[in-house]
Amino acid sequence: MELASMKQVVFGYSEYPCLDNVNLNITTGEFVAVIGPNGAAKTTLLKLMLGLVKPWSGQVERRRLGVQGEKLVIGYVPQQMASFNSGFPSKVVEWVRSGRWSRKRWYERFNEQDHHMVEQALRQVGLWNQRDARIGELSGGQKQRMGVARALVQEPDLFILDEPTTGMDTESRQAFYELMHREVKDSGRSIVMVTHGLEEVLPRIDRVIELKRKEGGDWKCCTTSSCSGHFWPVA
Repeated sequence: MELASMKQVVFGYSEYPCLDNVNLNITTGEFVAVIGPNGAAKTTLLKLMLGLVKPWSGQVERRRLGVQGEKLVIGYVPQQMASFNSGFPSKVVEWVRSGRWSRKRWYERFNEQDHHMVEQALRQVGLWNQRDARIGELSGGQKQRMGVARALVQEPDLFILDEPTTGMDTESRQAFYELMHREVKDSGRSIVMVTHGLEEVLPRIDRVIELKRKEGGDWKCCTTSSCSGHFWPVA
């Protein structure tokens, strides 16, 4: 099942495009890495996929319903989580709990299942013992894991993650990659993740989207089968 797609998308922030003729699709149950050098518009690619910015031309489409027949849920972890406002007054568990509202109607209250999902997510990212800490007390890597926990409690059909392992040590990164791998294989979720650590995650991913500079300065993403994307399947 196709969850999101881009067709001949062109976008830029000035008079010249930074992404040109982007064609890609994200399907159910795949782990996709997005790579490219600094400045390669990787974050912009994610923002287009999320609908946070609109393309100059071309089409960006997201499926209206998810795998279970309910409204498609996207869990987004932005790149800036590590620099989250240190003065924010919320506790870790309160902030993670707020992600659960995407699965509830406005008049519903938290129930036992909701509390279970919050605890499970915090345990999965190794932050259960820090659940009552203030967000400002966390390290950069812990804030990244907190953002992942908040996305997990949404039970998303699609995770979109922008360098989610920033600030994590090697052990935490490996645990995170394994967690995401299980989410794909056991729950059928789809993951699109920007990373600079391709070698670490390579054994667990299904596809790579690589942004490469075109002659003329803008960025394209090419596939092995056509020059309108840069996908290469992982053996």
